[in-house]
Amino acid sequence: MDHRIEHDSMGEMKVPADRYWGAQTERSRLNFPIGAGRETMPKEIVRAFGLLKRAAAAANRELLPERMTEEKFEAIDRAAEEVANGLLYDHFPLVVWQTGSGTQTNMNANEVIKNRGNEIAGRTLLHPNDDVNMSQSSNDTFPTAMHIAAVTALEDELLPAAERFAETLKELERANEDVIKIGRTHLQDATPLRFSQEISGWRAGVERGCELIRAAEKPLFEIALGGTAVGTGINAPEGFGEAAARALAEITGKPFVSAGNKFHALTSKDELVSAHGAVKALACDMMKIANDVRWLASGPRCGIGEISIPENEPGSSIMPGKVNPTQCEQVTMVAVQVMGNDAAIGFAASQGNFELNVFMPVIAYNFLQSVRLLAESIASFDERCARGIKANRERMRANLERSLMLVTALSPAIGYERAAEVAKKAHREGITLREACLLLGYADGKSFDELVRPEKLV
Repeated sequence: MDHRIEHDSMGEMKVPADRYWGAQTERSRLNFPIGAGRETMPKEIVRAFGLLKRAAAAANRELLPERMTEEKFEAIDRAAEEVANGLLYDHFPLVVWQTGSGTQTNMNANEVIKNRGNEIAGRTLLHPNDDVNMSQSSNDTFPTAMHIAAVTALEDELLPAAERFAETLKELERANEDVIKIGRTHLQDATPLRFSQEISGWRAGVERGCELIRAAEKPLFEIALGGTAVGTGINAPEGFGEAAARALAEITGKPFVSAGNKFHALTSKDELVSAHGAVKALACDMMKIANDVRWLASGPRCGIGEISIPENEPGSSIMPGKVNPTQCEQVTMVAVQVMGNDAAIGFAASQGNFELNVFMPVIAYNFLQSVRLLAESIASFDERCARGIKANRERMRANLERSLMLVTALSPAIGYERAAEVAKKAHREGITLREACLLLGYADGKSFDELVRPEKLV
């Protein structure tokens, strides 16, 4: 492989000639062979660095025009825009399992933008620290990148997928308004409800999950830029954080603002813990929905069998004709992964020491994996399962008619204890509630038929 020589404060390093990164990136690449090629820094973080470097350059041009000349700004802005647009991702080789401040990924961005910017300028113009990293520190850029990446992933991936799924459930509600079925609590028969009402519970869970995410993402719009090394803003001009936040808001169209307390912004990860908690809440609802669907579809002959779902692929290598609820299973596995990620994020966020948290890459990695997996999981379940759910009306009607819990409608007329006696007699002797009630003499046929009418119980 062809190489070129790059240098940093520790000396010279050989770097692949066809890559824009420099000496510090190469040192990290060699020193952290952990998950290489599999667990590299998420693309969302890389793109966020492109956005924040553009914003920082704009703020420096405004506040330090004697240092951030128009030529330097143009070179940085164009190169950083390419990073933000995902055009240079192959030049970001570093893994998650590096320094806990993300310093090496910040320098990776600085070096790539410096070398690409010099190429754009046609001469040696930029220095990675003095120019691209001007008025910044890894300690305020990486937290800023985390917030940008989190907001972007939530708004562009997860929320649209969840909101489309909620619309599918609305359509399913409308299609099943006339279907009455038995309810179930504790996996036991309960009083009846409309199938549309059961679906509405699923839909409301998804909608509430979206509401919780939108509420939890608001603090993520506060960014740490301007705090530099420990929160004091050393080496940054007065007003840099505010100017950078304004520029970032203009570039992204999202309402980013400068964090009010930079000491908190550097060391605490409360905002990401809270936002991921909302993501976990949606995952919990998805777990519940997927489990309901696979229980209701169980069978086809020896289970509940009240709904049918799409038959997407063979379910067994040995049992011909078997079809399994595979979309439900992928949802539940993703939900478990999100719950595990939430534990990792919580532990990592609790480890801030003095003026910095040094578990940031693992927080970012788990947060973004949760959002990506859950968004893709919901979209797949929506398209390949939920849209094809069909009510087995005959099975629902038969289960409803056999249910003992319709006896609940008798309680106001004959009392709880007598109603319980009716249910137990019917169950013990394998007869209907009507027959048991008449045999016990607690009501005549006409009264029973007036009281026990499922359509009046929903």
